[in-house]
Formats: sequence, structure tokens, C-alpha cells
Amino acid sequence: MALQPPPADQRIVIENAAIATVDANDTEYARGHVVVLGNTVEAVGDGPAPAWLDDVVRRIDGDGHLVTPGLVNTHHHFYQWLTRGLAQDDILFDWLVALYPTWARIDAKLVHAASLGSAAALLKSGCTTASDHHYVFPRDGGDVLGASVEAVRELGLRFTALRGSMDRSQKDGGLPPDHAVEEPDDILAASEAAVDRHHDSSFGSMLHVAIAPCSPFSVSTDLLRRSAELARRKGVRLHTHGSETAEEEQFCKELFGMGPTDYFESVGWLGEDVWMAHCVHMSDSDIAKFAETGTGVAHCPSSNARLAAGIARVPDMLRAGVPVGLGVDGAASNESGELGTELRNALLINRLHGSPTALTGRQALRLGTMGGARVLGRQDEIGSIEAGKLADLALWKIDGIMHSSIADPVAALTFGSLPPLSVLLVNGIAVVEEGRLTTVDEDRIARDCARAARELAARPV
Repeated sequence: MALQPPPADQRIVIENAAIATVDANDTEYARGHVVVLGNTVEAVGDGPAPAWLDDVVRRIDGDGHLVTPGLVNTHHHFYQWLTRGLAQDDILFDWLVALYPTWARIDAKLVHAASLGSAAALLKSGCTTASDHHYVFPRDGGDVLGASVEAVRELGLRFTALRGSMDRSQKDGGLPPDHAVEEPDDILAASEAAVDRHHDSSFGSMLHVAIAPCSPFSVSTDLLRRSAELARRKGVRLHTHGSETAEEEQFCKELFGMGPTDYFESVGWLGEDVWMAHCVHMSDSDIAKFAETGTGVAHCPSSNARLAAGIARVPDMLRAGVPVGLGVDGAASNESGELGTELRNALLINRLHGSPTALTGRQALRLGTMGGARVLGRQDEIGSIEAGKLADLALWKIDGIMHSSIADPVAALTFGSLPPLSVLLVNGIAVVEEGRLTTVDEDRIARDCARAARELAARPV
């Protein structure tokens, strides 16, 4: 059952905290306040909150804390929570070939358990909005998309469900097994039904749906074109994987006679309503096309490193004006499953380009907040702490032994280890308190995930 938003006339007041608003001016307060009215931010500013406030149901002393917008995850595969730690030393294509047979045995029950585990890890690392790219739909698997939607409702996570798809299997020169793909007409019908059933475009929506064919090497050209037409007819966004590895680049050139970006352009897949995961192997021309069209990027630094995909040119993308957010990617290629740790990983990995200013701590925080909000098309609702925006807020404890000697609160979050999370508000509701989930039993989730992983592993191929 979905959590109900708090009464519109009730207030939560956070005071005495360092605040990084991540607004257009990067406004920060060394010791400020945030006032939450119902499910939105009523006020943010320096010093204590106004004395006249009434209907205050909770006051939080933020001394020793940093308040930031809740983090936004732009790319994930929740179902992979059950296959973590496998194919540990493979590049992407070999990793996929190793895991596709297992993923093809999944069903709604297992996806529900996996989604609870994935979403719990995100919330506990400061993430308040997430997108999940699910593209494996076994014929007898039940409503696997609905299973993930129900799981996030239980936890209170703001969600974009990505109805993925694959129709190019091994018999067509693709990587997935033949039994792991769907027919194009079935995919399009199911995708439209998912939008009609779940997508809520209203301000403050807890649930969006996007159309998301998996990748150039698992999806036919016809399906890509028709998916774009469907999404634009329904008024929803488009997502896929793009330019993740050198092998993908070669695959596209051999099959289509052009690289991934030019191929996507040829089928109508560049635009402000599109974002792509990874985008590691991008030329100057590719970056320019993304910038010109407003096409977004989900930067997944840990997964890129885990699969030895390479280092994305994020500093160049930002300079060009490409919308860039952060992504965890699937839990089978980022076993921690945390978005909070991606702030530090993005910061450090991008400095391997050879410059200590390639990415700053504040740029990393922006990637994980406003950057992600822009990529998901929700920059007017989330991603910064401003009056009128949704009350998705993270309160990080930075006065403990791991952070107390770092004078800059934002550096404590982005350069240091991930701080403990004292409170996480989603839609004005505290879904994490003192590092623990408030809406579900964490220990039950852990037991259920372990049981589900064993069950999946034992299923016959």
C-alpha cells in the first residue's frame, strides 16, 4: 500500500544544520533552516526558522549535520539484486552471456524480493528517487513490472519504472537466449498498457513510466523506431543503454555501418525526452549531438569500473551542456547497490582524466541531485532545496569520527566515506531514521532476498 502524504497544514522544521541547496546559484548556509509544509519545502534560509510558525509536528536539531536534496538514481536493474557476486572478472558481453540464462528464469515473486532489496539499499544511501530498467519478461513470469512498482510503494521511494524490452536474440545475432526475448507487437502492447496503468504525470507524482528498449545489440531497429513513436504519442520519456563498451561500438559499426550515437540519431532516439545509460565511448561529435538535442546521460562510475568499460568523458559532457545524472546500474555490476557512494566514485574516477579539477565535490553533488532530476525530466519538482519543490531531503551526520575534522560539509559528503543518514524524507515522510528503514522490517527483507537468490540459482535452465 502506498504511503499517504502528510497533512498539507503540518510542518517539519530542521534547524542549525549546514545546508547545500544545489539551486541555480549553489546557495549554501553554514547554519540554516528548512521548513517542510505537508510534502513540499515551504522555506529555506540562514539562521533559525521563523518564530511564528505553527502546526509544527516535528523539530529536528540539525547541529553536526548537512542537509542536501535527496539523491536521484537515473539507471538501475533492481532484479539483479539476486545475482550479485557472479561473473566477477568478465567484460560486459561475457558477463551478459553468463547471466542471461539465470535472469530468464525470474518471475514476479522473485522480482518483488529483489526490488525490496535494491530499493532499500538506495534509500539507506540517501536516494529518494530512482529509475529501474527492467527488460526481462519470461512468458510465465507474471507481472514482473508490477512487482517492482508494489515493492517501492511499500518502501516509499519516488519511482520511474522503465518498461524495457529485448527482441534480438542469439538467432538474430544478439546476445540474449532465444527464450529470453519477446515479440515486438507484444512488447509495444505491454509497454502502452504499463503507461496507461501506472504513469502519473501530476506534480509530486510518486510514479512515472518510461519506454526503455534494452540496447542496440538486443533490440531490432524496427522496435527502436516504434518505441520512440509510442513514447512520444503517450507523452513519456525514452531510455536505453548507449556507447557502454568498445565492443558495443564495434558491434554497431559492423551491423549498422555507424557508431551508436549516429545510429540512435537515425532512428529518432536523440532529444530532450531521451536519456541513455553509460555513454563511455563518446567522440567529440557524439557529445556535441547530445548537447544540441538535450539528450541525457546516466553516468554509472562503479559499474563502468567493475566491468572494465572505461571512463566516461563526464567533464567534457558538462562543459558542452549535456544533462548528466548518476546511476547505480544493476546490482550484479555494482554489488553495493548504493547511490550515495557514487558521489565519491564519480568525483575520483573522473579525475583519472588527468586533472584535479576535472570534477569538483560540488559538481559531484549536483550530478547526484539536480543533474539526475533534469535527466528524468523532474527538475521543477526535485533535485534542489527551494520553496515549492517536493520535500525530498537527506540529513547526513558529519560530526562523527569519520567526518568531524573535515571543515567543509560538502567535502565531508563527497570526498569522505558515506556519512550516516540521520533522516531521509521522501514526499515529506521520514522513510529512514538513524540509518534504518521506517516502513518495513529490514531483517525480513534480508532473509527474503537470501531465500529468493537461492531459489533463482536452483531453478533449472
